[in-house]
Amino acid sequence: MRELVDRVRDRVKGVALRTTLIVGYPNETEKEFNELLDFVNDVKFDRLGVFTYSREEGTAAFELGDPIASEEKERRQATIMQAQQAISEGKNQQLINTTQRVIIDRIDGGVYVGRTERDAPEIDNEVFVHSAGGLSIGSFVDVDIDDATEYDLFGTVRGEERVSATV
Repeated sequence: MRELVDRVRDRVKGVALRTTLIVGYPNETEKEFNELLDFVNDVKFDRLGVFTYSREEGTAAFELGDPIASEEKERRQATIMQAQQAISEGKNQQLINTTQRVIIDRIDGGVYVGRTERDAPEIDNEVFVHSAGGLSIGSFVDVDIDDATEYDLFGTVRGEERVSATV
């Protein structure tokens, strides 16, 4: 699988890889969970979500029961999300001093809030954009990224004077 990921990243510059995982599937062992965690740390997905298994009538897995305790499933979910948070922060830090194309989704407290082409609305990272001009919701702007956290970017519309990167 790693070879496939590397080929995709080599051939499609700037590609964003995202996935969603389920932890705590019936009979998932600690060894299998650790293999999954190692895979997440190795591949470094751009966006990743984790759900805990829940038994649903009418599914093929229903007959397997739900033998893993809720607390253990939540621990596994938190462990993977903690790893992903560090991955996301590292990827966002690499975007500082780059220019990103951003679609403006809303205005919040005088700051425009948008997302890059890599981000799904209301799910992924946001970009907080400082601008002296009147930007329109739904418009695309080039933003010079000034700062980053694990899930957000901060920047100024390209060509405008940079201002404080905090919200």
